[in-house]
Amino acid sequence: MQRITILGATGSIGVSTLDVLARHPERYSVYALSAHSRVEELAAQCERFRPARAVVGSAAAAEQLGALLRAKGLRTEVEYGEQALCAIASAAEVDAVMAAIVGAAGLAPTLAAARAGKKVLLANKEALVMSGQLFMDAVQDSGAVLLPIDSEHNAIFQCLPHGYGRAPEAAGVAKVLLTASGGPFLTRAVETLDAVTPEQACKHPNWVMGRKISVDSATMMNKGLEVIEAHWLFGAPADQIEVVIHPQSVIHSMVSYVDGSVLAQLGNPDMRTPIAHALAWPERIASGVEQLDLTRMGGLQFERPDFERFPCLALAFDALRAGGTAPALLNAANEVAVQAFLDQRIGFRQIDRVIAHVMDAVPHGAASSIAAVMAQDAAARVAAQTYIAGHAK
Repeated sequence: MQRITILGATGSIGVSTLDVLARHPERYSVYALSAHSRVEELAAQCERFRPARAVVGSAAAAEQLGALLRAKGLRTEVEYGEQALCAIASAAEVDAVMAAIVGAAGLAPTLAAARAGKKVLLANKEALVMSGQLFMDAVQDSGAVLLPIDSEHNAIFQCLPHGYGRAPEAAGVAKVLLTASGGPFLTRAVETLDAVTPEQACKHPNWVMGRKISVDSATMMNKGLEVIEAHWLFGAPADQIEVVIHPQSVIHSMVSYVDGSVLAQLGNPDMRTPIAHALAWPERIASGVEQLDLTRMGGLQFERPDFERFPCLALAFDALRAGGTAPALLNAANEVAVQAFLDQRIGFRQIDRVIAHVMDAVPHGAASSIAAVMAQDAAARVAAQTYIAGHAK
């Protein structure tokens, strides 16, 4: 019986994780759940899964959640804030942590889980994008097990040889190939993208996701962040990472070997597959996902990404090559720009302009500590907000 903490339980990854756990009550129990402000949804999850602890984002949310749980006769301990998140991620009672808090807010508790030597199921991109070397050092020093949840990185993990040690050349790996759907605007005329609305950007053709990550998919910044993640997870330099647009989202990613072999992982586009794989690794368990029927697939298409259409992807490669805190600047500027777009303060094609401005305006340095990374994160957010204030619609 493994005891699980889910950071970000009310988001799409958290909900999918609970769905998989519910299918295997003999193997897993829930130790703790967290949500930022979706108190009623978290209360319903607590009623079903009976965690020992629940964490929310504020004192007011904690008071509200506590009242709801007491009304249901539940004894779940309610806490709030970053320190409480770190506590449920590193608690001695916990075997595995699903790190699914979106954005920089997930960095500290995910790092706490790694430092505590937990089995870390990594769905939070920012832990590696913002502090890749620090995070990987923590994993190595503590003996934590790091398993990727992003469908692309999980696919690469499945296609790599057993015991792969972040050394591409030693394993005969020529390249890792990240597939991308291309989002909702793959074939839309580039000159019309200025008129894209938040509703259109959030309507992904294949995946059901939150609003922020849906916009990231539309700009392909999500793939850019995944490129940076892949560098840290698999030890691959930028020149050994390639993005391939594959609109059907059936092949989730591939690994190319020096002998000419290419191994691919295929499946229906459902996050329960990588979640179940990571939960049970090195075993396999049922995820609830329908088996892939290749005879119904028809054709599978592939193309190179157009950087004119997807400038955010090019900016991410630039940040990876620059190193240091450049990826943290990229991530922070993107978070601010995407929120401004969702709030209809800037247009869709202004997102990449905000990021490019911040990358040029804020000098990047060494990612020597979490404090240094967070200082750069803060500076990038100020620069982005200042730029947006002067260029708002």
